[in-house]
Amino acid sequence: MIFLRRYGFHIGLLTVFALTWAWAAWQPLHPDDWLLENYLVFIAVPIVLLTARAFRLSNISYALITLFMCLHVIGSHYTYAEVPFGATLQQWVGAERNMYDRLVHFCFGLLLAYPVREVLIRLAGLRGFWAYFFPVDVTFALSSIYEIIEWQAADRVSPELGLAFLGSQGDIWDAQKDMLLAGTGAIVAMLIVLLANLWLNSRAWQEIRNSLRVPGDDRILGEVRLREWLRRRAGRQAARLEERRARRTADAER
Repeated sequence: MIFLRRYGFHIGLLTVFALTWAWAAWQPLHPDDWLLENYLVFIAVPIVLLTARAFRLSNISYALITLFMCLHVIGSHYTYAEVPFGATLQQWVGAERNMYDRLVHFCFGLLLAYPVREVLIRLAGLRGFWAYFFPVDVTFALSSIYEIIEWQAADRVSPELGLAFLGSQGDIWDAQKDMLLAGTGAIVAMLIVLLANLWLNSRAWQEIRNSLRVPGDDRILGEVRLREWLRRRAGRQAARLEERRARRTADAER
């Protein structure tokens, strides 16, 4: 009972993802493309599971990560360019392409920016404005890194499957639009978090203002800090030389 009380929610999330992944792995539309798409799953899921004990995230973060991974494996079953819901969404918005790919990239930012924020707050100690800014910044960076990995995987692992894997659907600016959507999703997520904090935490606005003030003990870095390090190093070297001379003098007097 204690185990279920503590880990029941996580077991439920893992079960939902496992069932979704099993469905997606059963007779995918393009098996080779499915394998390429699931390299992300084979890397990300073990990382989440292995770090859960030493660095446990909130249930909200795990739920958001699970939802995104489910969206991804659904896309891998059909390929992103052929997901039925994407075709329906295409008709709704009057687009010229299957919109599932765009939806998932938007959800990349919308769903993963909060887990990124939690990690940055707990490990890097971010506060105030920076706890909203850097999750967006990191999400942009992760999205661009993923686009580069996607390009390299399509080009080197299986060039013949490249177009299906990339899901560009003839759009030469597909990667840039995907990154923009991921960033937009992250901005929306952080705005939601900001509004929630302003509503629930009376000190939230003051924390944002304080985070933008220059601390009283602030010091210039760059060449100023470099000179300090060089002086300290020179001082330590001079002290060592003086110590050696003193030892030699003492040995000579003996």
